Parts: sequence; C-alpha cells; structure tokens
Amino acid sequence: MPKYICVISVISDVYTDQRVLRTAAAIAELNYDIHIIGRTVKQTSMFDTSLPCSIQHIYPWFKKGLGMYLFFNIVLFLRLFYFVLKNRKHKILLYANDLDTLLPNYFVSKLFHLSMIYDSHELFTEVPELQNKPLKKKIWEYVERYVIPKLPFAITVNESISTIFEKKYRTPFYFVLNVSFPIKVSDIKNRADLNLPESKKILILQGTGINIHRGAEELIQAMQFLDDNYLLLIIGGGDVIYTLKNMTKKLNLNEKVFFYERMSADELYHYTCNADIGISIDKPNNLNYLYSLPNKIFSYIHAHIPILASYLPEIEKIILRHNIGTFIEHHEPKHIAEKIQEALSHSEYKEWKQNTYKASEEYNWTKEKEKLKNIIQKYINH
Repeated sequence: MPKYICVISVISDVYTDQRVLRTAAAIAELNYDIHIIGRTVKQTSMFDTSLPCSIQHIYPWFKKGLGMYLFFNIVLFLRLFYFVLKNRKHKILLYANDLDTLLPNYFVSKLFHLSMIYDSHELFTEVPELQNKPLKKKIWEYVERYVIPKLPFAITVNESISTIFEKKYRTPFYFVLNVSFPIKVSDIKNRADLNLPESKKILILQGTGINIHRGAEELIQAMQFLDDNYLLLIIGGGDVIYTLKNMTKKLNLNEKVFFYERMSADELYHYTCNADIGISIDKPNNLNYLYSLPNKIFSYIHAHIPILASYLPEIEKIILRHNIGTFIEHHEPKHIAEKIQEALSHSEYKEWKQNTYKASEEYNWTKEKEKLKNIIQKYINH
C-alpha cells in the first residue's frame, strides 16, 4: 500500500536547526513518513532529534564557500533522485529549506512530477557575506528568479520578508514564525548548578548564527565599560566566534565573558532562564538583518527574561506590542554598556519580565505548526 513520504532538505546542521526539526514533526502529524537529508557539522551528532525519522548525512569536502555549496547541491540532487527512484510507488513531498537547497529539489520535483514546498528562512541574497561578492550574489539571485515565480506558493519566517518576496516574484508567500514549543522543564537548574555566579547581572547572547554585523563584536567591547558585577554569556556558534574569543582575551575580559559551544534547546533553556536580560543587536546594514526576526527573541520570551535589541521592524513590533524590553540607538560600545545598565535598573524591568509570560502564550510552535499544517493541506492534495 502506498505511503506518504516527506523528504526534507537542509544545508544547515541537521541536529541543531530547530525550525527544520519542528517542521518535520508537524508534517509527521499529517501522516507522512519523514526522511531528512542534511549537512552534519562536526561535534553535533551528539544531539538527539527525538523524532522518528530517517536522516541521511552529507559531509561536504569543503567547509565553506562556493565549493561547499556546489558539492552539497550536486550530492543532494543525486540523493534526492535515487531516493525518489527507489520509492516511486509511494507519494512523495519534497521540502526545501532555504535557497541553497532549492535547485536540486526543483529539478527532481519536475523530473518526477512531485509536489514541492520551499521554506525560505531569510532574505538569502541579501546576507552580508554576499554583498561584496557580486558574482556569487548574481548566481543565487538567478536561482531565486528562475525557480520562485514557477512555484504555486512558498513559506517564509515573518511578515516583512513575506511581503518583500510577494512583491518581487508575484508568488504567494505565507509566513510561519520561527518559534519553539513552550518549554516545560519541571526542575530548572539554578546558577550554582550551572557554575554561574549568584550575585552578578548576567547578559546572554545565543544563537547558531553569531556572524558578522550581528553586534557581537561591539557587545564584547561594551563589557569594558561595565564593572565586574556584569557577566556576558555567549552560547552557540557562528562565523565570528573565533574573533570574539580573541577579542575577549586581548581586552582581558575572560572573567566577564564566558563562551559555550552549541547545546540542545533544553540544555540552553536552563542558561537562558538564569540570565537577567537577552541581547539581540543585529545591525540594519543589510536587508536580511533589517527584516530578520531571530529565533533567540522567542527563546528569551519563553525563558521570561526582558530583551535589549536594536531597532529592527519585526523585533520592534513584538517588544513594543508586549512591552518586554528596550532598544539601543546605535552600536557604539559605550552606548551599549549604558543601555545595558539602564535596562537592568529600569523602573519597568519587573513589568517587562512579567509581560513575557503573556507574550509566550502568543508566540509558540503549538499555534504556528497548525498554520503550517493548514498551508500544506491546502496545497498538497493527498
């Protein structure tokens, strides 16, 4: 008897891309067997997806750059082609996450006349890494222009990006927020359990994409202007982590800035809950960051800590609507330090913290996954 199979492709790390794992679980609720093809990054195979699915790993010969993308796309096409060929008697749905998996999925969907969903997690062609590389940017823009107008619909992560894509390609884009399930931990570890100081004011910057122009360098520099009662936790990975560690050492801030490797969402939650404020200060110097809505915003909300952020439209809308934090005006390090002090001593700090409880009820995957499932059921007739 034919069964329904959803093949999900992703170039980010299979085990730490929470949006991909949540999407997979939601589609599984529509009675699809889930098969994930993705890149596996060193030292992350320790994470348990807690999802009954099969996972194929692609280990690129190149760690980054055009070579990595080219290698991944060729291998992904071959993997998809072979998987579909082997499972032709079943009904298969292809699900492409981000522009760097779109082309192989599109070609295979056309070859075998399959339904395909495209989920764009960002304005890929506007990322800062491409702005000074015109040839690479043109290649990705061509892929986008070639495929997206041919799609019946697509999905993205927030309203601003959805509007931009719809105006650009005249293709319907639905947005499904990149939020997590309400995390229910019966016994949250305290600071002593986590080897964190009891008396210090703890700031946290977390994420798997701590990259250039996200304000992390200026945040490190800002720690020079804060006394020893302040501690910054940087948890996750990204292109500038090595630079940040060197900067911390050079500025003699090792006692004021702690680094942690990527960890599971449940483990990270303990650290976030023990922070006093969550930091999200991306720079609006490219369209991708300007209209971004980082997952860490929702992580801070679910951990019930106020937020200090830069003025980005989607973030500003949430913080002002729920009154859960405040903003920096610019990225001068001394100013950031002043805003941190101001936020933590603000007369509304306790109100901000209390308001996160109501906000967490609105922004959670329990609601967003139903939106995703309705979109899929509307367009995919099975």
